[in-house]
Amino acid sequence: MNRNMEENRNCRTVVVIGGGMGGLFTAAFLSREGYRVTVLEKNSVIGGGLQTFRRYGLGFETGMHILGGIRPGGPMHKVCHYLGLLDKLAIRDVDHDCMDQVMYASDGMVYRVPEGKEAFISYFSKLFPEEAAGIRAYVEALHDMVDEIDFFHLRPTNEHVYTHSESFMWAANRFVAHYVRHPKLRDVLSYMNPMFGGVGGKTPTYIHALINVLCISGPGRFAGDSQQMAEALRKIIEDAGGKVVAGDRVNAMQIDDRRVSFVKTEEGRSYVADHYISAIHPAEMLKLTDSRAFSKAYRRRIAEAPNSYSSFCAYFVFKPGRFPYINHTCYFQKDYGYIWNYREYNAEDWPRGFMYMTPAELHQGKFATKLIVTAIMPYDITKCWAETQTGHRGAAYEEWKENHLERIAQLMEQIYPGFNGMVAHRFASSPLTIRDYYGEPEGALYGLFRDCNNIAQSQVPVFTKVSNLWMTGQNVNLHGFCGVPLTAIQTAEAIVGRNVIVNKINEAYAQR
Repeated sequence: MNRNMEENRNCRTVVVIGGGMGGLFTAAFLSREGYRVTVLEKNSVIGGGLQTFRRYGLGFETGMHILGGIRPGGPMHKVCHYLGLLDKLAIRDVDHDCMDQVMYASDGMVYRVPEGKEAFISYFSKLFPEEAAGIRAYVEALHDMVDEIDFFHLRPTNEHVYTHSESFMWAANRFVAHYVRHPKLRDVLSYMNPMFGGVGGKTPTYIHALINVLCISGPGRFAGDSQQMAEALRKIIEDAGGKVVAGDRVNAMQIDDRRVSFVKTEEGRSYVADHYISAIHPAEMLKLTDSRAFSKAYRRRIAEAPNSYSSFCAYFVFKPGRFPYINHTCYFQKDYGYIWNYREYNAEDWPRGFMYMTPAELHQGKFATKLIVTAIMPYDITKCWAETQTGHRGAAYEEWKENHLERIAQLMEQIYPGFNGMVAHRFASSPLTIRDYYGEPEGALYGLFRDCNNIAQSQVPVFTKVSNLWMTGQNVNLHGFCGVPLTAIQTAEAIVGRNVIVNKINEAYAQR
């Protein structure tokens, strides 16, 4: 162990800026290592994408709907076992024979996609027999690519420099087309794009591969709501002597001689620690300090780095016993050919497609209580209301929002005749809502946008130029239920030592 790592181990206090999933997981890992951690969250409710809000007596998840890697043997199953979370979470498998349903209105085709590598290959090979060899080669290539990524598999690493196959940084749609000729099949195999912000000619294949392999391996979903995970992580932190402070935004960071001296909040409180971790968007972090530790070039790069696209969300509350519970995620497309161009908004035919699901209650019965629709929407569409605040955006905004909500309702009526008669209440949120609640510039669903043509522009490492400041969250490495906690391990290990936590996770899992 080098001298700097030894010094890190002897400095036992940490302040985490941001109580979203990345901040809470990083804090939980460090708490398990004996650090006293204080998490500072701007919202009154912790959790970020794990947040749940209540309306009409029901809890609505804000973002964490699909849980990849949570099945036994998966990376999140191992992480949750190590942290002691498994018996504190209510999680259910989706349907094994239909993990996802994909419908195209143009030809009436409904694809019921099964989980499991061989089942996935077999299903599509029967529908497109002339593409059977290409389908197998494509799925095998997805798994081979994911196998190149050590941190995804919780494998100890000894190098900072990684080598990958040539196709690792191809544009994902090029990768699909490399193996599959049939244009409709290319489209269907790309149906998970809304889960990672896929854009044709730009999104790197490795992101496409990670998300697809996670889902093919079998996803889960929360029974109840996603807030349960945020509260379970809070307990780990507090049981170790730490604190989670909600409703007090950090508004200043004092940096002296390339070290953070303290952070200050809107309530006027100052927090001092040995280590500081930023779990917020890097552009928001840079607003906290004018320190020259962050060069003009770095600030410009972050300011100019593109963000991923946003979404419009529609929420429906059902009358009792009217709409059946669906134990998988559904994707609707008006036609083929749009899947890689979702960030393009056409006022005449929006939405061209969307994802919808009936979240599970803790004791889920035959009928659903609610349905959530996520329709991709670029932030620019709402820029004319950018200076407004939630609940005070004006009549024009409410009319615009109702118009878009009605479009979704009418499409749901086409999919399920009589749908609107089953609905007791409905409401919606826009990219502005995501911006304000998550603190993500432009309401970015997945943080910074990764462009394979200029990947360096959106690369945010765990380490910073400030010696006791680190980064975590969805803007580092990978977003989502699996990607953010795995990044949290890397951030925590920057303080405690490489492979320290990974080895403990694997040892604990082997002894279970």
